[in-house]
Amino acid sequence: MDLQSVTQASTIVALSSGSLPSGVAVIRLSGPRTFAAVQALCDTLPRPRHLSLRVLRNPATGEALDQGLVAIFPAPNSFTGEDCAELQVHGSPAGVKAILAALTAMEGIELAGPGDFTRRAFENGKLDLTAIEGLGDLLAAETETQRRQALARLEGGLADRIALWRGLLLDSRAEIEARLDFSDEDDVPFELPRHFVSDLETLGAALEDALQGYERGRITREGFRIVLAGAPNAGKSSLLNALAGSDLAIVTAEAGTTRDTKDVSIDLGGQLVTLTDTAGLRETDSLAEGEGIRRARRAMHAADLVLLLVAPDAPTPAIEPLAVPVWTLATKSDLAAPPETADLTLSAHTGAGIPLLIERLERHIEQRLGGGEPSLVSHLRDKEALGAAIAHIRSALARIDQPELCAEDLRRAADTLAGLIGLMDNEAVLDRLFAGFCIGK
Repeated sequence: MDLQSVTQASTIVALSSGSLPSGVAVIRLSGPRTFAAVQALCDTLPRPRHLSLRVLRNPATGEALDQGLVAIFPAPNSFTGEDCAELQVHGSPAGVKAILAALTAMEGIELAGPGDFTRRAFENGKLDLTAIEGLGDLLAAETETQRRQALARLEGGLADRIALWRGLLLDSRAEIEARLDFSDEDDVPFELPRHFVSDLETLGAALEDALQGYERGRITREGFRIVLAGAPNAGKSSLLNALAGSDLAIVTAEAGTTRDTKDVSIDLGGQLVTLTDTAGLRETDSLAEGEGIRRARRAMHAADLVLLLVAPDAPTPAIEPLAVPVWTLATKSDLAAPPETADLTLSAHTGAGIPLLIERLERHIEQRLGGGEPSLVSHLRDKEALGAAIAHIRSALARIDQPELCAEDLRRAADTLAGLIGLMDNEAVLDRLFAGFCIGK
């Protein structure tokens, strides 16, 4: 059975709110039997889009299950585009279980899987793929910058631009194909409008400008990655604890305590930052420690910033050239004078230098992100699609004197953008995207 027929035939139900027990639990239904199911529970339906207090009863036994607020949303003016309902009941695990059991005992009603409600919203044209990704980002947002960026995507900021760019590509392709239709006539020469090339160049530049925002969007969404590196006992774990404001990493006088990478997320000036504690860099015969050191070096290459810690009682390790900034921090400043080559001096023991480090980190991240409006291009899928569309446009410009091939390049560019918002079928992308949502979303 295909997805559309499943959507039309079944009614799904799930707990849509958080884990239980809780003050309130929200049970969501969507599908053609939604209103019949709600009426079976509470006898009378409330007015559409109005919360009404009802006693919920098991229709098979008449037993009262709970009382709560009930709202119904007739299609197509609902989240999924289908008939929907929400039951706001007490957040009792036993109560919710009893209500779900009563509902799923009815014919044609089944428990929803991860992302099923959102997938129905997509299938019914209520959300495009970029908006769905924005919804997922919003649900996962931990900082203010993440919230703003996710909301801009959810509200259609990227989809609107994609639709505009795709429309311009289709118009350009139509210009070529309209002239190709008459190219066999001797008295009609093949000639494109004078502005054709410049318009296509302007469009390509717009896509390139959008693509430039990917790194800023990625950092906002995934977090700015800071790796703490250095020799064993250089103070990496102590600095991690100081920046996180909690004793998250084990700190001892014994060198080599950290054998693996450890990630900790913090909010630094409204920006999500991932701090990575790593194994001390040194030569070793230990297989376990050696693997930890290899992971540390991989983390350094994947970082947005590396803090190389040097201490007076630990050798300074040699590190290979990196494509990311490296700051040298002289630690344990309470024990000895720092080297002149250090970018900053600090002591996790006394707290000296920590506020200045935080200030500089916030300033560096702000400069890296560039400020201004949130970036709408933040997913790898965006980067790949825009990059491919730009390549097709460049190919079209290079083959402007071969109209059939130029038109094909423009078609591919338009199709690439269409796939980004879900206008082209790609079941693998859809499955991966919706699987990332929890049950009830």
